[in-house]
Parts: sequence; C-alpha cells; structure tokens
Amino acid sequence: MDLYSVMLVDDEEAVRQAIAKKLDWNEIGFQVIATAENGEEALELAEKLRPDVVMTDIKMPFMDGLTFCNRLKESQKNIKIIIFSGFDEFEYAQEAIKLEVEEYILKPVDSEELRSVFVKLKEELDAEINAKRNQDKFYQYYLKSLPVMKEQFMIGLLEGRIADERIQEMNSSYEVNLESDFYAVVVFRTDTQSKSEREGKKQAILNLSLKQIIDENIEKDTQMHSFVYLDAVVVILMLEGSAHFGGAVREIDQICRIASRLLEINVTAGIGQLVKNLEDMSVSYKGAMDAADYRVLLEPNQAIYIKDIQPSINHDFFLDDNDIQKVLKAVKLGQSHEVRVAVAELINKFKNSNISLRRFQVAMLEMVTELSKLGRSYHLNLEEVFGGNVDFYQEIVRFDSLDDLEDWLINICMKFRMFIRQEQMDSAKLLAEKAKQYIEEHYEESKLSVEVLCSHLNVSAAYFSTIFKRETGESFVTYLTNVRMEAALELLNNTRDKTYIIARKVGYTEPNYFSYVFKKKYGISPTKYRMSSLEQNGN
Repeated sequence: MDLYSVMLVDDEEAVRQAIAKKLDWNEIGFQVIATAENGEEALELAEKLRPDVVMTDIKMPFMDGLTFCNRLKESQKNIKIIIFSGFDEFEYAQEAIKLEVEEYILKPVDSEELRSVFVKLKEELDAEINAKRNQDKFYQYYLKSLPVMKEQFMIGLLEGRIADERIQEMNSSYEVNLESDFYAVVVFRTDTQSKSEREGKKQAILNLSLKQIIDENIEKDTQMHSFVYLDAVVVILMLEGSAHFGGAVREIDQICRIASRLLEINVTAGIGQLVKNLEDMSVSYKGAMDAADYRVLLEPNQAIYIKDIQPSINHDFFLDDNDIQKVLKAVKLGQSHEVRVAVAELINKFKNSNISLRRFQVAMLEMVTELSKLGRSYHLNLEEVFGGNVDFYQEIVRFDSLDDLEDWLINICMKFRMFIRQEQMDSAKLLAEKAKQYIEEHYEESKLSVEVLCSHLNVSAAYFSTIFKRETGESFVTYLTNVRMEAALELLNNTRDKTYIIARKVGYTEPNYFSYVFKKKYGISPTKYRMSSLEQNGN
C-alpha cells in the first residue's frame, strides 16, 4: 500500500519528535518524510519533497506558520495543511480558515485527536485519488463515441485537416487500423434525377443502401473502410501495391453495375490516385471527387480512375501551412536528424503529388520565405545564412532536379538551426550575466526576490529560473545567499560593525535569521567567526 507523506514543522525539536512518535503512522497510511524547525527551511523542503500533508506550528522564528502556509498554498494548491498551536485566539483560527487548512489543533496535541484527524484526512486523500483514477464513466462514453470519432478521423484525413504528427497517434487511439502499404480513395455517387429519386427515395436512405451493397460485394481479401459523407459513399481502400490496385479498380467497376441494377439508379465511382502515406489521403480524395464529376461526360455505372482522364501533372497543388510549420518547428526545436526527416517528408509529399518541377520551385520559394521570416524574428544575418545570395528565386531555379533541391533545402535549414541555437545560447548567457550583475548591485536590499529581478529583466519567473539554474548551476535563492554570505565575511574581516549592522548591510532584516543562515553555511556563528579571525591575526 502506498503511504501518504507528512512533514512536521516546529521550532522545538522535542515537540517535533513527540508528534512523530505519537502515532503508528504506517498503520493509518502515512509516513513522516521530513521535519523542519522554521518556515524558511520548511518552504525549501516542501518545494523539494512535495509532501501530501504539512503539520505546522504558528509561532516560529524567521517566518511564522501562517505566512509559511500562505506561501506554501501559492506554490502547491492541493497540499493538505494542519495547524497546531498553543495560542487559542480567534484571529488565528480566522486566518487558518482563509488559508483553507484542514484542521486547527491546540497544544498539547492529544494522540487520539491527532489520529482521528489523520484517519479523516486519509479518507479525503483516498477519495481525491479515486476520483482521478475513476475513468470507467469516461471510458464507456469513449466506447460509445468511438464509431463517430473513427469516421471523423477518416473525414479529417480526406480533407487534410489533421497535422501529420497526430495522424499515427489518432489512428491508434481511435482503433481505426489504417496500416497499409498503399491507399486509394473511392467516391460513389448516384444520379439524383433518376426514376427512383422521383418516386421519393430519400438520399440518406439511398446512400445507406448503396453502402450495404458495397460492403457485401467487395472481395473478402480487400481491406477497406466505407462511410457516408456529403451525399456520397466514400471508400478508403488499403492495398498492397499497383497490381492489387488494378484488381480493385475492376472490382469497383463491377460493384457500380450491381448497385445500379439493384437500386434502379445510375451509380458512378470516382477513384483517386494511389498514395503511400496517410498524410496524402487528401490528394487521393480530391482526385476521386474530380473523377466522379466526370460522370456527366462519360457513360454512367462505371468506375472512373482520375489518371485515365487527366494529365499526370497536378497543376493545382499548393503548399499547405502545416507542411511549412512542421519544417519550421524542426529547425527551431528539433535535432539535426529531425530537420532532415521533416524536409524529406515535405519533398516526398511533393513527389507523390505528381507536382511539376516549376511548381516545386514555387513551393520551395514559399518555404524559404517562411524560413527568412523566422530568421528575422531571431535577428539573424540572412546574407550570412544564405552565403551572400538572398535572391531566393534565382538560387532555386538553377537546380534541375528535385533531389538537388532537397539537398539544398536541408543545407539551408541546418544553417538556420545552427544560427538560431547560437542566438538562443547567447541570449541565455546574457540573461544570466545580467541577473548576476543585478544581484551584485542589489543584494543588500532585503526585498530582493526572483519576482523583483524578473520584473527588472522583463522575463517570466519560470523561464528565468530554468535559464539561471542551467547557466550557473545554482538556484536564484542559493546564488543570492552565497553572494550575501561572501559580503558578510568581508565585513566581518574588515570592519568593526556589530553583527546586526552587518546583517542589515547584506540584506537581512532579522539578525537571528542572518546568524542561522551564516552558521548553516560555514558551521560557525558570525560572532565566533570574528573572534576566531581576530585570534588568528593576533589582535
């Protein structure tokens, strides 16, 4: 059984030990993982250990219990707090209520009362966890919604609305099973001016009947998904290769004749080009829709393959924004191999779309223009990136093969990635240096905090903390404390100032807390350190 963690906070060690021994913690589902003697120390421990429950006294040096609880709730909203105190005063209880503490217990702490509080607290914690883990209702809803989600996923593929990086994830999550070597989309359309339509058959019922005929007459070894979409029946064929595709075309042609005979209506199937990737499904769907539109010019009740009626070059192809963003994301955040993969996938999409070299060059110009915008946002020298030639179109049209253009684009993307990484590194180092300089100039100010510093630097606290720790190896608090302690040593060695004066000069309003921090770092109090230093110098 997993145990909930507890931290005890009291300035008297005897009290902490007494409370720790009052209960068989494991027996009621808890374990004491830490103790602290003041709010400052407790806050640091809580941030590191993330306990489930904190039990704290109110009156403590350096930071009282209520201030500690308030700070703790700001950073860990779901933590459970129990306050115990010898001060049975209404204002403390009022403040505790505002902080939403679990219990307010008076000293001396009674064992039975304490056990009762923690038993109740365990029930609350268990209930919260069970609520989070209880996914049955949501899972049942998921199962009921799955057929609709599958269909919506396939429609998204047809319309090209799903980002490439999400396709495989959704294919698996929705249990669609679209894994195949090749794909082709077929769109079955009926003649709505037919005799059956005039007799009052509804289009929806007609399409459902057509779908049933397709499902019943497709060969058992042909994997496919069929559904009604936009007054048509759409079929996604999953194929092994071109030979299999040829057989599927003949099969679709035969189904058109069967359906026409059974439904007494003209049925035409438009078949899109064979594609290899799910990302290209929209290309095949567009081809199938175009092919189906030719039914008004050709004999009805047959399958029409788009490549039989249109030139092989796709002049209507355009570069989708998702394609651009995938490359830009790899350049900004990815590893070298991710950049190569993103560019290769982009080029393969062009190749599979039967795009002309000229159209490919225009697409590359769009891609390079977006890269240039990215470079300007990082204040990069574009002439340096492009080797002095910023006439992008002239640079692109000199290539006479898609492979050469692919190599050139990869090279340009790699340069952008390198310069952006350098810019990011320089920015991080500069930020850390500015922060250290500000700390050196303002460490004597007692109100100096990470919030004050970040306001001065105009950055968020979360971003600053990550960068500062990475560049210096220390947190802001640790670094500031070390600067203050070094300044304190200098003053102790070279002035006759009283300890409380030195405390104020290095940013501490509370002399006792200054002595506590000094002793914690150097193992000796400031007063004893000065005496030892004087003795060593013979004074």
